[in-house]
Amino acid sequence: MVVLTIFLVACGQELETNMSKQVMGFEFTTQDQETLSLEELKGEWWIADFIFTNCTTVCLPMTSNMSKLQDKMKEENLDAQLISFSVDPEYDTPEVLKEYAESYQADLENWAFLTGYDFQTIKELSVNSFMSALEKPPEGSNQVMHGTRFYLVNPEGEVVKNYKGVEIESIEQIINDLKIVLK
Repeated sequence: MVVLTIFLVACGQELETNMSKQVMGFEFTTQDQETLSLEELKGEWWIADFIFTNCTTVCLPMTSNMSKLQDKMKEENLDAQLISFSVDPEYDTPEVLKEYAESYQADLENWAFLTGYDFQTIKELSVNSFMSALEKPPEGSNQVMHGTRFYLVNPEGEVVKNYKGVEIESIEQIINDLKIVLK
């Protein structure tokens, strides 16, 4: 009886959410110079973050954590997409993003790096869809000020949870949440 109770409790797990925000429609350019839109992501779970390639601070651990997350997802056979939006689209061309992806051994089968928009467009997406501040670099700097969260987006295009992207512990939280929603 105890085993049955534990089994039923485990099967009935629900995702504990901390957000509910619809992602605004987009159609951006990938590192392979292809387009990727919100419509194409509909029907799939995905994890998003906001980074830029010449970042000297938070993007390094964030992208490293996203890479570790991708490896762990493969180990656990969890099928979700990873999306990294560049917050410096003027500098981050598809070619620059592709080189950046390769430097982190990103498997581009399920991890896309997006650009091909102006700063105002990505700011609106970041602020309005992900509730994450985004500001141009201060005078004399090339360092964009942006949030450091990872975001879980459901198949309907709704952001349902955020995690601390610079903290390695978040990887296990995301994996556990993906197990709940994908199994």
